[in-house]
Amino acid sequence: MSDIVFYLKDYLKGELVQTHSSFVILTKDFAYKIKKPVNFGFLDYSTLEKRKYYIKKELEINKRLCPDVYLEMLTISKIDNTYEFSDKNPVEYILKMKRVDDNLFLINRLDKITIKDIKNIARVVAEFHLNAKKIYDMSLYDMMKFNTDENFSQTKEFIDKTISKEDYEFIKDRVDNFYKSHKTLFDKRQEVGYVVDGHGDIRLEHVVMSDKICIMDVIEFNDRFRIQDQINDMCFLSMELDLRGYYEFSKVYEESYKDITKDEDFDTLINFYKCYRAYVRGKVSSFLLNDPHIEDKDSIIKGASKLFRLAKEYAEKF
Repeated sequence: MSDIVFYLKDYLKGELVQTHSSFVILTKDFAYKIKKPVNFGFLDYSTLEKRKYYIKKELEINKRLCPDVYLEMLTISKIDNTYEFSDKNPVEYILKMKRVDDNLFLINRLDKITIKDIKNIARVVAEFHLNAKKIYDMSLYDMMKFNTDENFSQTKEFIDKTISKEDYEFIKDRVDNFYKSHKTLFDKRQEVGYVVDGHGDIRLEHVVMSDKICIMDVIEFNDRFRIQDQINDMCFLSMELDLRGYYEFSKVYEESYKDITKDEDFDTLINFYKCYRAYVRGKVSSFLLNDPHIEDKDSIIKGASKLFRLAKEYAEKF
């Protein structure tokens, strides 16, 4: 695949950046994403057909929130030992997107945004959920219980590294007791249409503050991470605002969302789901301690510990 990537980089005269799962070539006006042939279990781009499928899916589901950014799927073919954009002999598929100015992402504008901006973001998210496809053929309770059980199992090795034994046991007990007390609530959420085909990753770095707010990078590679309770979907952003100390913005975002959706269970569930979001981020950050290529382990421990402490603060509220 590297020869295709470098051919495109030279052909497009672009800058190459990488994520764990993609190559991205940046030009002045566009971004071209090529999925790596990897299989992480929860994400599988290992074959050409799978990469084609997930690029088409990424294009389709991201157009719901960012129709002007996600443009088209391109096909690369190999003809006479060279590559060209055509369908003659497909060897790779590419997602073409409009390049977004880095200064427009919310994570880079926190010192400039206003209460009005936050209310507008809440409105976009709320209207997205109100119009999203409702999912009835799954168990929200079983899915969430599976996810949180997995989280606690996978973080045992980090006890007394990034999370204290006391905090680990406290959060686990609170979460387990919440399930015991609210089984019927999870069932109700499913029945009345509050489980939606949502975004899955509404974070500061994905919100674009343009004339028309757009939220990029919908999770396409695993439905389990995208299809969820609408409160779980929206609260990732308020958790990140809390993490950075923007508590007023977080509160405005939550209250505005609740006012628009008229979600009667909001106050009961918000801290449970924010705890879940903070814990997942703490877990993922802790995983980096096992990466031999990362030398600055102290900053990883500090960041993960902060997230786990935040998860405990939420757990104390439900």
